[in-house]
Amino acid sequence: MEAPVQIKPTRLADYLEVLSKAVFEAGMNWKVIENKWPGFQEAFDHFDPEKVAAYTPADIDRLMADTRIIRNMRKVESTIHNAQAFLEIEREFGSFAKYLEAKRPFDSQLKDLQKRCKHLGNFGCYYFLYVVGEEVPPHEEYSAKLKGEPSKSQRLAKK
Repeated sequence: MEAPVQIKPTRLADYLEVLSKAVFEAGMNWKVIENKWPGFQEAFDHFDPEKVAAYTPADIDRLMADTRIIRNMRKVESTIHNAQAFLEIEREFGSFAKYLEAKRPFDSQLKDLQKRCKHLGNFGCYYFLYVVGEEVPPHEEYSAKLKGEPSKSQRLAKK
């Protein structure tokens, strides 16, 4: 699998879209999500945090009936919760970029994002931070760490 394309977020919706893609890709074939992503963008109002955060039970019903997206109730509800969390972060820090800067390095960002957001695992958080241009550990090393295995550099150091 090739590395995902990095972006330079310019608005809160950019961050929410990347995080939402990470949430929906969890446990799924990423190509399926990628192919359906235009439908996700339309169904979720292009991830406008103000709109998504205000979704009602009727909006959830609409999304659960929308065949353009993966209709997973927990992930849909997580997206709404995460939009609300992002708006709160923006109020608290002035911008999402300032929040990420304040929470550096990576391990602190990961821990705080997972505390504030729902349905965000270690790899989803890693993906999110990588795509939005934050400094993350090399993928091979991070993957090995999560699996409890020595990284390539640790294996070479033992020789």
